[in-house]
This record gives sequence, C-alpha cells and structure tokens, in this order.
Amino acid sequence: MHELNWGAILFGFIGGLGLFLYGMKLMSEGLQKTAGSSLKNIIEKFTSNRFIGVLVGTLVTVIVQSSSATTVMVVSFVNAGLMNLFQALSVVLGANIGTTITAQLIAFKITKFALPAIGLGVGLALFSKDARKRYYGEIILGFGLLFFGLSVMKQAFIPLKEAKEFADLFVYLSVNPVAAAAAGAILTVIVQSSSATIGITIAMASTGLLDFHAAAALVLGENIGTTITANLAALGGSRTAKQAAFGHFLLNFFGVAYMLIFLSFLIKFIDFYTPGAVDFVAADGTKPYIARHVANLHTAFNIINMVIFLPFIHILARICERVIKSEPKKKKGQLLRLDDNMAKTPSIAIAQAKIEVEEMSKLPIEMLKLTQEALVTNCSKLKEVKKIEAKLDELNHEFSAFLTLLTQQNISERTSHIINDLTHVIHNLEKIGDHVENIARFKDKMLKKDISFSHDAEQEVLNLMDVVLRFTEQTIHFYNNPGSITTLDTSDEDLIDNMRKKFKNNHMKRLSKGNCEINSGIVFVDIINNLEKIGDHVYNIAQVMMYSKDETLHKA
Repeated sequence: MHELNWGAILFGFIGGLGLFLYGMKLMSEGLQKTAGSSLKNIIEKFTSNRFIGVLVGTLVTVIVQSSSATTVMVVSFVNAGLMNLFQALSVVLGANIGTTITAQLIAFKITKFALPAIGLGVGLALFSKDARKRYYGEIILGFGLLFFGLSVMKQAFIPLKEAKEFADLFVYLSVNPVAAAAAGAILTVIVQSSSATIGITIAMASTGLLDFHAAAALVLGENIGTTITANLAALGGSRTAKQAAFGHFLLNFFGVAYMLIFLSFLIKFIDFYTPGAVDFVAADGTKPYIARHVANLHTAFNIINMVIFLPFIHILARICERVIKSEPKKKKGQLLRLDDNMAKTPSIAIAQAKIEVEEMSKLPIEMLKLTQEALVTNCSKLKEVKKIEAKLDELNHEFSAFLTLLTQQNISERTSHIINDLTHVIHNLEKIGDHVENIARFKDKMLKKDISFSHDAEQEVLNLMDVVLRFTEQTIHFYNNPGSITTLDTSDEDLIDNMRKKFKNNHMKRLSKGNCEINSGIVFVDIINNLEKIGDHVYNIAQVMMYSKDETLHKA
C-alpha cells in the first residue's frame, strides 16, 4: 500500500469545500437579487394556516438556498413581533424541506457542466451592462463553482480508500448510526452549512468511502447540526425568538431520534423507489447511484418529519413556551423589526427597514406638536421633547449601524441606492428632532427668565410653526404612503423661507421702534431660524422621493 499524500488530500478537501461554499453563497445572493421584492411578497403570505407556513418556508429556502438563512430570518421576524411562534415552527418545517433541493441538485450527474457554467457566469457577471443579467451570471457562476468544488472534494477523498484507519472508521459509522449522526451534527456545526456537509457526505459516498447506512445516519445528524445557527441567532433576542429557535432544534432532534430507530426501514424504502443499485461500483471505482439515494433519503426524512409534526405544532409551541421562560430586558431605543441577522437577506431587510423608518418618522411630528402646544399654551414641554429626541437619536444610531452592516453584504445596485436614500432620510429626521428640541429649550428659557414676545412676534412664530408642521406632516405622509397623492407639493419650503425673512425684517423694525426687548428678540430669531432649518430638512426628505433613481424605494 503506497503512502498517502496527506497534504494533497487536505488541500483538495479545503479547496473543494471553499469553492462549494463560495458557490452556494454566490448562487444564493444572485437568486435573492433576482427575486427582489418577490421574496418580500412571499414572506407577506404568512398566516395562521400551518400548511401555508410550510409552503412559504419551502419556497423561501429554495430562493435563499439555505435553511439556516431561512430560520435565522424567522427568528428575526419573531424577535420583531412580526410572526408568532406557531407560524415560525410551521415555516421551519418548510425550510427543512426546501433545503433538500440543494442535495437533489448535487445528485444530478452534471459535474461536466461545471467549467462551462463558470465561464458563462463570469462572462455575464463581469461584462454584462444589464444588472439582471449580471445577477443571472452570479447564479450560474455559483452553480458552476458548487459542482466544481464537489468534484475537487471527490478527487481528494479517493486516496482515503487506501487508508485502513479511515476504512475502519467508516465501517464503525456504518454499524453505529448514533455515532454517525453525532458526527454529522458536529461537522455541520463546524462548517455552519447543512448543504455543505451533505455535499461532503455525497462526495465521500460517491467515492466509496461511505456505504449507504453510514451516509444516511450522517445526513440525519446534519439535520440536528443545522439548528445551531438559529439558536445562536436567537441569543440576546426576545423570549419568543428563543422559543422559535429551540422549537427548530426539537423538531429536528426528535425527528432524527425516532428515525434512527426505523432507519433500516427508511433505507429499504429509498432503495425500493430510487433507480440504480446503491452499492453498484463503476469501472472508475465510484458509486454512480448512491448520490441520488442520499438526496432522496434527505428529502424523504424531512417530508415525513413534516407530516408527523405538523398536526402537533401547537403542542410543540407550548413545550417551547414552558422551557424558555425568561424575557431579556429590552434596550433603550432598540429597533423593533431589525436585527443584525436579518442583514443576511437584504431584500427582506430593506422591506422591514422601510417600515422601521415609517415608525421613526412619527417621532419628529410628535415633537413638533408638543412644541407647538408649548408655544400656544405658554408652558414647557422640554422634558417630554427631550425624551423623544433621545429615543430618536438612539434609533438613528442603531439604524445607521444596521444599514452599514447591510452595505457590507453582496447587494444589488438597486438595494445600494435604497440604502443611500434611507440613510439620507433618517439623517434628516434626526436633524429635525435636534432643531425641534432647540425650540423647546428656547421656550423653557423664556419661562424660566420671564421673557415674553410682543403680540405680533408671538403670532408670527405660531404662524410659521403652523406652516412647518403642515409641510412636515404632508411630506412624511407622502413618503410613508406614496400612492396616496399623485404629486408632492413642496411650495411650503419657499413659503417658510419667505416668512422667516419677512418676520426677521419685522423684528428689526420692532426693535428699532423699541417695541421689542433685546433678550426676547434674540430668542425670537433663534426660534424662527430653527423653524426654517426644519423646513430645509423636510425638503431634503421630499427630494429623496422627487429625484430617486429607483422608485422601488416606495414600493418596498
């Protein structure tokens, strides 16, 4: 027996796995970019109907090409209060089925098309001027790299058949399915991708290293390992988010536990309806039919698991609620619909970010109304205004950090433009809050130092405040409800500028006639200047809608 070249085997495995994972990533991102708002529309179909939940989970996982990504997304939605535990668990069952599509693709004998796919994908991704064609190029390139990486791993595993230690190990796994399942779970936790570990399993089985019994047990264990990702994502999340992640673990753990008992029956069933003898060895020493057997077993297991557990989703939900009881303390200003894990699915993240901005946009309006009340009733609202402004600042900081994280993903040009627009909007919302707080401070100062305006000055401030509030409410309403009116009237911005100039001139006249005191005059000018600045920032938000190059911002 010749000595094994461990360096070549290790590099072949690592390189092949790297190509496989990168291909999966490219294909997933290309599919998400192509799907665009379609993915959001699928998500919106969530209802209390468990069957629709399974269907949605399956479809979303086919698009994102990762059950881990789907379950992390589900945990994010649960954490945001957009989905309840019952819905989440039904979607997870669907995600388990959707992820088997990858194994089915791998089982096709299309490795010979890997290099042509890479060439075509690179050509479209690098040289096409059409964005959608570039996304198609990423999908094709990812597809090619996935199969090329699988081929590299297969070649790396072939020499291991000559190693007695490995032969003994795989024989042990074949007769000890529990140990094989544990090995599959651990491998998936390390690689952080059940699709990758199933690819590794198929590669080893195809080269003859694993028999069908060992491969089947490994695949079952990989279904447990993939749940770790969602549980990690739920750390620090809400109680319900942790329950959803724990429910995913229970579904797969119990499913694997009972299936290990009936594994021999499942294997006989797969052998019966899958063409080709599973142990047939071709002239090149490979097993050409075992890949399809492994893929079919993976699919059959998850479908059977869904059929068994779907009627008992409510019971499983109650178990999760009993086990996970503690509720983490919510941080001040924490975003309701977004967490860092959601950035992994940009199309969904953008849709939820738009809803978050809509909620944030209510805060400056509330501050303006409180300040207007203070001016009208001659009272201080500084405490309430400061509280809202602090919340707005905190949300702006968290939102900006999230958008920065989102820009670090492989996003489309359209998504990049939407992120720029959202960044522009939240910056101006925060600036509006700053100027409103300034006005509230000036009013508080007037009360503490017994400063008052003349009747004319008071009316001018109130009139300008009315126009500013009207312009702010109209613009933000149009931003949040773009279909409510056909055109956005920005004439108030010019009106605000003209009113400030006129009132400032009036103030100078009153000052020269002695009708206005110096201290009250300074405060008067500061207030109307801040009101004019508010108008400028509101107009900046209006410009996002008027000059946006991507109208999908308002359809997201």
